[in-house]
Parts: sequence; structure tokens; C-alpha cells
Amino acid sequence: MAKTLQLNFNTANGKNVTLTVDEPRADLTAPAVEAAMQAIIASGVFEVDDYPLETAKSARIVERDVTDIIKA
Repeated sequence: MAKTLQLNFNTANGKNVTLTVDEPRADLTAPAVEAAMQAIIASGVFEVDDYPLETAKSARIVERDVTDIIKA
């Protein structure tokens, strides 16, 4: 089963932004994820339309089951 961690932010102009991390660690906690999101915001690395990430909105782990029928 494939897992992804979705980190949802708001930018300074109110747009929603989602950063996705493949195969997150199994031992993640809400405080650890929130601290990481605050570090991402503080770094100023990500911008959308020249507006930086401003607030951490939410985070979730998404699991999906993929079955290949034909594999190249």
C-alpha cells in the first residue's frame, strides 16, 4: 500500500498549497509534523505567485492500494 504525507498550507495571499511527501516515516506525531511545517514556513523556500507560505493549515497521511495489471 502506497502512503503519502500531505502538508497543507496557506500563502500570504490566501491560496492553498499542498506539499506531498512519498513514504513518510511510520512514527510521525502531530507535534513533529507541525514543527516541520513551521520550519518549512520559516525557511521561506516555497512561494506561489511570489507569495510565501504563511500558515500551516493541516496535514494528513493518505494510503492507497495500487494493483498493476500490465507492467512495462
